[in-house]
Amino acid sequence: MLLQVKELEKKYKSHIAVKKISFHIEKGPCIALLGPNGAGKTTTLQMLAGLLTPSSGSIQFEQLEEKDYRSKIGFLPQHPSFFSWMSPVQFLQFAGELSNIPKQQMKEKIDEVLQFVSLSDVKKKRIGGFSGGMKQRLGLAQALLHDPELLILDEPVSALDPAGRRDVLSLITKLKERMTILFSTHVLHDAEQVCDKVIMLKNGEIKWDNKLEELRNAFITSAVNVHTEEPIEDKLSELPYVEKMKRITDRSITIIVSEENSNSNELLSAIMEKGLTIKRFEKLQDSLEEAYMKVMEQ
Repeated sequence: MLLQVKELEKKYKSHIAVKKISFHIEKGPCIALLGPNGAGKTTTLQMLAGLLTPSSGSIQFEQLEEKDYRSKIGFLPQHPSFFSWMSPVQFLQFAGELSNIPKQQMKEKIDEVLQFVSLSDVKKKRIGGFSGGMKQRLGLAQALLHDPELLILDEPVSALDPAGRRDVLSLITKLKERMTILFSTHVLHDAEQVCDKVIMLKNGEIKWDNKLEELRNAFITSAVNVHTEEPIEDKLSELPYVEKMKRITDRSITIIVSEENSNSNELLSAIMEKGLTIKRFEKLQDSLEEAYMKVMEQ
């Protein structure tokens, strides 16, 4: 186990931003922290990164006895700040000194991370002229400079255009092979692309903490898409377990069946008995967005 969080809470006077949450992070996976604005995502990540002091609770990093585990963590805030007059090399030298990276290793490490984030060609140009995507990649380079075991990213793609989002998500996918990643987002499609596990927060409380696959399995819908060679008449609505039908074309429909009677084989047989030739019969599964909405409504 890489990180153990127990009864973590953060209070601001009368407001409780994070309410005694507990979870653990194993080595290896990419974990998405999901939730609406104000759910407590940023507060949680800042406490894990050592930037905020919890009001109560504990954070244990890989059974380390010392409390300061920040050298094991790389952190990219939602809006990274830079000195606009600096170059990427100067900025990373500054960050490397703060991280106590030995001087004899500094140049090699800087060249390595700049190459990884595709900024080698502009390493001596002023950061002030960089696009949002370039600044985000530079922030990622800073977070990677000291080879952290856990990489924490706060909304890493929320402010980027589609090209910048694609670039950063591609980098995250590559980093999964090297380190454990925890990133917050409200863009569910991005989480679905790269994460293995999902933690959902609502009003400072954990609503879901499990693998992405388990989330999908928990919300298998009782809906079936049917495509036939012949036009589909409304006779299928007469079946006792059919709750609703949504017509896509005259030869394609989505059938919603009651969950207690959702026998796919029985429905398949009934369609064939109506004299219809089936070209496609597909049981649907909720998307991550639909599963997310169901969890948040609980």
